[in-house]
Amino acid sequence: MTLLVHDVTLTYPDGEGRLTALDRVHLDVPAGTLTAVVGPSGSGKSSLLAVAATLVTPDSGRVVIAGQDTGKLTAAEKSALRRSRIGIVFQQPNLLPALTAAEQLQVMAHLSGRPSRQLRRRALELLAAVGLADKADRRPHQLSGGQRQRVNIARALMNEPAVLLVDEPTSALDHERGAAVLDLLVSLTRERATATVLVTHDRAHLAAVDHTVTMTDGRLTDSVPA
Repeated sequence: MTLLVHDVTLTYPDGEGRLTALDRVHLDVPAGTLTAVVGPSGSGKSSLLAVAATLVTPDSGRVVIAGQDTGKLTAAEKSALRRSRIGIVFQQPNLLPALTAAEQLQVMAHLSGRPSRQLRRRALELLAAVGLADKADRRPHQLSGGQRQRVNIARALMNEPAVLLVDEPTSALDHERGAAVLDLLVSLTRERATATVLVTHDRAHLAAVDHTVTMTDGRLTDSVPA
């Protein structure tokens, strides 16, 4: 299962003209690997994630997820694909205050129509995988920032996605907790064979990723092993 962004161009209206957010971008992420996308603010990193997540349709080019050309899907089919095959880890966890860590995961799976009797068990397995086996019944205010981000990651994995898209997961964490979150993402990518894309400003923890690409003015200007 792979993620392929092939020759994608994306523009937005800008006064009387159009602003190019992505300029013939190509990115191929095999299953079980993590690619980090670095670059300055405004360079197009968030646009790349939005296109890869099928939240935004590019002007041209293709996005292929697990062999499926998403450009041929209807809006409803894209929505179903996001629920079943794409996990998204947002910069802020945005956990529901009234729910426990396990319930945060279970709600995500309920949206995909999975049988309720299976959800608690899978939620507990994922929380154990991110090192929170003993925090399943804690609510967000009872968790540290790093622990909330781990719940966020576990929630994104609840529906066994083929593609995992991660947006600045360490921005609100200190150096030590940021390194721990990145190590966790690398290990989960390997174990669960996801095609993972990590958008980050932080180059300090990238030695463990498989590839690092740099985005500048909407273009991926280099691709080298981390």
